[in-house]
Amino acid sequence: MLRSLRKQKKTRALRIFFATDVHGSDVCFRKFLAAAKVYEADVLLLGGDFAGKGLVPVLREGDELRTEIDGNAVSVPADGWDQLTADINRRGFYAAQMDAAELAELQQDGAALDRKFRSEIAAQAGRWCTLAAERLDPAVRCIITPGNDDPVDADPVYAADERVEFPSGTVCDLGPVAMASLGVVPFTPWSTERECSEEDLAKLISELVESLPEGRQVIMNFHCPPYATGLDDAPELDATLKPVIRGGRPSIVPVGSHAVRDAIKKYQPPVSLHGHIHESRGVQRIGRTLCVNPGSDYSSGVLRGAVVDIAEDGSCLDFLLTTG
Repeated sequence: MLRSLRKQKKTRALRIFFATDVHGSDVCFRKFLAAAKVYEADVLLLGGDFAGKGLVPVLREGDELRTEIDGNAVSVPADGWDQLTADINRRGFYAAQMDAAELAELQQDGAALDRKFRSEIAAQAGRWCTLAAERLDPAVRCIITPGNDDPVDADPVYAADERVEFPSGTVCDLGPVAMASLGVVPFTPWSTERECSEEDLAKLISELVESLPEGRQVIMNFHCPPYATGLDDAPELDATLKPVIRGGRPSIVPVGSHAVRDAIKKYQPPVSLHGHIHESRGVQRIGRTLCVNPGSDYSSGVLRGAVVDIAEDGSCLDFLLTTG
């Protein structure tokens, strides 16, 4: 029997919708879930930095609620709580209603304030798991992984849930490909919970990838983008964490990981998915690897994402950056 000399066309075996850095935005998370139907995705993947950035106390005074948003004093009727909460959440924060005594206690006890903040993150994780179970088709996998800005308090909530998958620091099977996930980034000026040296990050990556059978295709879901790829450009900061100005303009420098870049060059995965640097939305290639950072615009209620199609042999067929 004669075989055709024409190259066989590859068919799609897996479609991933990837978004990252939503920072507690309920609006963006709902859009993330809706993306399964909009883009006909088999897998929804929410990369790191799912948690909000802080707590905003809202003081109850009679029939009024008082707080501060963007440095401005805000006062609304008590029945305006839902809208106030939404306004605060859109900025990446959690609104916490309390009386004067509770507020005074938190202002005097930093540890109590931190515990309250962490409890809000864990509570939101529970709500998001419930939403995923309610809104997603059972055939769609929902995977959430952490980033450096995510306190560990939400980890057990996601890990224990039956609907959401939480393969943090592990490798999971996606059919035609495996996926290695790491939320750890090289040391930052903010001393977040998931940071390490470049040397230690390189070891973590090699342990993950080399645990796979030889020849198994793997997607890298690493929160930190590879160094000097245009996916990691951010304002340079001085010792006081203020932007450095050169020639009358903010200085922009690469802040990604050398370890991640070296791993991509060495292992040549079909796709590597990243976040961390909100303003560096884009796609680059390192050898055969398609490197993607969909960026983040969570404070505007806009979900930036990426659709990635994988063939039966684990190769990358196509991609699309999305905004919605």
